[in-house]
Amino acid sequence: MESLLYVGIGGFFGAIARYLLSLRADALLVPRWGMFPYGTLIVNILGSFGFAIFGVWFSARTGMTPQMRLLVGSGFFGAFTTFSTFANESVTIFSGGALGLTMLNVFLNNSLCLLGAAVGLFLGHRLFSGI
Repeated sequence: MESLLYVGIGGFFGAIARYLLSLRADALLVPRWGMFPYGTLIVNILGSFGFAIFGVWFSARTGMTPQMRLLVGSGFFGAFTTFSTFANESVTIFSGGALGLTMLNVFLNNSLCLLGAAVGLFLGHRLFSGI
C-alpha cells in the first residue's frame, strides 16, 4: 500500500507538469508552425531523456531508497510521458486525412524518444559512473 502512495504522489506531479508544459509548448508552437501535437512530442522526449538519466543516477546511488525510484520513476516520469495521448493524437490526425502528418508524428515520437533515452543513458553513465 505504501508503494501506491509513492507512485501516486509522483504521478500527481508528473501529470501536472505534463499538462502545463504541453499547453505552453502548443501555445507557442502551433501559431508559428501549424497544428501538430508539439506538447506531447516534447514531454515524451524530455520524459524519455529524464527517466534514463534518473535510472542511471539511481543505480549509481546505493543509499537511494526503492520508494524514491517509485516516486520519481514509475510515478513522475510514468505520468509525465504519455503514450496513450500520442496514440490518440496520431489516430485523430489520420482520421482527418493527414497521412503525412500522422507518419511524421509517429516517426518523430519514436525516433526522438529513443534518441532521448540513449542520450540520457550516455550522459548518465558519464556523469554518475564515479558516484
